Amino acid sequence: MEWTDAAAADEARKGNQYAFRVLVERHSHALFRLAYRMTANEQDAEDLVQETFLRAYKQIARFDGRAAFSTWLYRICSNCSLDLLRVKKNRNEHQPFVNDDESMHWLDRVAAPGPNPERLTQSGQIASMLEPALKKLSDMERTAFILRHYEGCDIEQIACTLGVHANAAKHTVFRAVQKLRRELEPVRSAAK
Repeated sequence: MEWTDAAAADEARKGNQYAFRVLVERHSHALFRLAYRMTANEQDAEDLVQETFLRAYKQIARFDGRAAFSTWLYRICSNCSLDLLRVKKNRNEHQPFVNDDESMHWLDRVAAPGPNPERLTQSGQIASMLEPALKKLSDMERTAFILRHYEGCDIEQIACTLGVHANAAKHTVFRAVQKLRRELEPVRSAAK
């Protein structure tokens, strides 16, 4: 049986564990991507996905359907990620720079079909600077940017996830993009 998210959530509210398992299978990969991009740590991301679904399961009765189920999950995952980042910051734990295929996947979508050597060099420089630049954003800016540009969420979904009005979400994404442009300007200038 193919359930919509709302129907599966409704069934899960009634105690149907199979329906909740459908939701877990449907959304775990997207939540992992979000958590990984927020924490830059695979183990933390896996733990955050589990924590997100544990909280969602315990609070499934609170899902009222006003927003999409995925948006509700993104909000839980974002909050869990931000909580973890705050704890690590308070402990002064520094995350190592992660430069792997998953974090550079965005380059595949924007690169030209046959990049020349200069473009390959520039892409590598941007990738090496992007993760540290993302870490310089505020927690809200990083979350908004990741949701918009990595996860493809629209402004309304981002607003709902962050618990702010649409204009505030739009402004947060804009601020994040402006800050990242300033951080990546040396690479852009060198390419001209």
